[in-house]
Amino acid sequence: MTGSVTTIEVRAAAPYTVRIGPGAWTQVSALAAGARRVAVIHPEPLEGRASALRQALTEAGYETHTIAVPDAEQAKAVEVAAFCWSVLGRAGFTRSDVVVGLGGGATTDLAGFVAATWLRGVRLVQVPTSLLGMVDAAVGGKTGINTAEGKNLVGCFHEPVGVVCDLDALGSLPRAELVGGLAEVVKCGFIADPVILDLVEADPQAAVTPGSDVLRELVTRSIAVKARVVSADLRETGAGGGVGRELLNYGHTFGHAVELVERYQFRHGAAVAIGMRYVAELAHLAGRLDRDLADRHRRVLELVGLPTTYVPGRWDELLTGMRVDKKTRGGDLRFVVLEGLARPGVLTAPDPALLTAAYAEIVR
Repeated sequence: MTGSVTTIEVRAAAPYTVRIGPGAWTQVSALAAGARRVAVIHPEPLEGRASALRQALTEAGYETHTIAVPDAEQAKAVEVAAFCWSVLGRAGFTRSDVVVGLGGGATTDLAGFVAATWLRGVRLVQVPTSLLGMVDAAVGGKTGINTAEGKNLVGCFHEPVGVVCDLDALGSLPRAELVGGLAEVVKCGFIADPVILDLVEADPQAAVTPGSDVLRELVTRSIAVKARVVSADLRETGAGGGVGRELLNYGHTFGHAVELVERYQFRHGAAVAIGMRYVAELAHLAGRLDRDLADRHRRVLELVGLPTTYVPGRWDELLTGMRVDKKTRGGDLRFVVLEGLARPGVLTAPDPALLTAAYAEIVR
């Protein structure tokens, strides 16, 4: 990737910047200014990267602690959060100290929740190392852990003081993880920035190639989409009377249900890709979306190697999972849908026959 670090501002109650570029991780120490102690929460496979960050922070004068947690969704459990709280307590962390979330989306979700709840809130710096984390989980202030009943059902809003997206980290990702992260990128293209779709369709290979200028532009554009949406509607209240921040959940109602049914052994990006295909079919059946745009979902997702179908015979479990979705109101299912390219809307309490018909369209 070429070029220096790009910055995008998120205009929250306390504005902060997202820094994007190769080698950007060196800016973490400046974001912790004023702290005495820094805790780096990281998944076990990133022990080497965490040790390097710890050394840099120690050399910058901070008392630095690393907290290793399980990888992926296994980290997002109350028992893991309690372990992190225990480490902070034994280390004497105060409100002026800083928590750093280093890792993929699950780690940054957990680190944000730990920072939000320790002493009712300490400063947080997010350092996402996965594509999914960079374009989605680390930006926007949503934090959360999972329960047996569903994904991210326990959480709160806690804005970071800064986000650092070191694009060099993408070079070490397994291809399947990089491809999974592109689901959230493609989502941003459908809901807000169609240029993203054009870039993927023009050169799908570059879209999944670490170091390419195309991937850098996709990351930057996706973060810009999220920054605009979050700045306008931080707490998902539908500010201004539109869809608001909920539009970032495009494809997630069905996608989260897939993750629940699969006991979180299914990649988030793959589940969201299937969820986008499902909701596109649902919107078409409901007369909200034309056939060509519904079909474009399948084409774009498959170009980068994402799944667009799911197994048959799981409908009852999936419906149960969707009913605990955070967008559900009074028992009525609500789906973020498209009424055109970059024209999101909400479909509330659709006919059950449409729900099952859309499922039938995506089973393989």
